[in-house]
Amino acid sequence: MRRSASWQSVWDDRILEWIRENEGSGTPKELKESGLIRVSQTHIARRCKKLAEHGLLQHVGHGAYVITEEGEAYLNEEYDAEEEVYINNEGTSAIDSGPGSEENNA
Repeated sequence: MRRSASWQSVWDDRILEWIRENEGSGTPKELKESGLIRVSQTHIARRCKKLAEHGLLQHVGHGAYVITEEGEAYLNEEYDAEEEVYINNEGTSAIDSGPGSEENNA
């Protein structure tokens, strides 16, 4: 089961799924035109920005976003979006907060 965060909306999973399925990148305009998400382009843009603020997407300019390793891990039920940590094999949040964190914890 995905571990969503209190700040997430019902559309966030669909936004992440659509971006992952479309070669890992997309714009709010493309998402709106897909017809998958039935809210305004402005609302989609706000949600993409929020997902980027929490590290699940990355803004790469010109309104385009790419899915991050954390975004992929969240969709694969390997990342706790509330705690912003990876989940270990026992299903509990790991102290490790992602790639390179061992260097930060040393």
